[in-house]
Amino acid sequence: MTDDLLQDLLATAVEAATRAGELLRDGRPADLGVAATKSSPVDVVTEMDLASEKLVLELISARRPDDGYLGEEGADRPGTSGVRWVVDPLDGTVNYLYGLPSWAVSVAAELDGEAVVGVVCVPARGELFQAVRGGGAYLDGRRIAVRPAPAWGQALVATGFGYLRERRVHQAEVLHALMGEVRDIRRAGAAAVDLCDLAAGRFDGYFERGLAPWDRAAGLLIAREAGALTGSRPGLPADGELTVAAPPGVFEPLQARLEELGAWHD
Repeated sequence: MTDDLLQDLLATAVEAATRAGELLRDGRPADLGVAATKSSPVDVVTEMDLASEKLVLELISARRPDDGYLGEEGADRPGTSGVRWVVDPLDGTVNYLYGLPSWAVSVAAELDGEAVVGVVCVPARGELFQAVRGGGAYLDGRRIAVRPAPAWGQALVATGFGYLRERRVHQAEVLHALMGEVRDIRRAGAAAVDLCDLAAGRFDGYFERGLAPWDRAAGLLIAREAGALTGSRPGLPADGELTVAAPPGVFEPLQARLEELGAWHD
């Protein structure tokens, strides 16, 4: 893996995420969230989601036609270069619908199955997070790092909830147990943004069950390059069962407690 390849992947990811983020920001009707229970606003969000993925896919295909691609909206094609792009064209769709600022475009490049570039654009906050494997994590060109680990009882922990009612019930039980042990819990509604906020020192830990590859690929790399440990159940990498990320000193008790509470199953 050459520096030239990494810089090409990074430049492509930054342009794709930035342009898609601008499309979503500028194309969102100002009154979109007014009738949020009706089908028409939801349809608009779906259309914007698809338009974002189309822009990203076309840009990457033009630049790197031999690469593979996996996107949330159904695009899945094999490649021949060893590089695969893993893209969430609109992470935090409900936030986007309601006009909340925590939504993003997440673009990661994997080489032989391992993430080497991650970019997360958060347009409503005017923020661009990026990382290259082994090169550190950055927010708007400034290097970022996770917070020093506080005592377990002082940890501010972020999480998210699944769409399935049965899953949310068990997730609430896990939270009920944790609430009395840590400083507090935060729930922003966009996994990629949460992982980047962890990387920037805005949380002390993060966990979530049920994340798809496009939810976590870029954010996990950014978090790791900022100094976070990441995983799932003890000894396993982050996966669809459970994603855990935190600085050393918080990661270990958080992961152990989630294992005790069965946070990895419904």
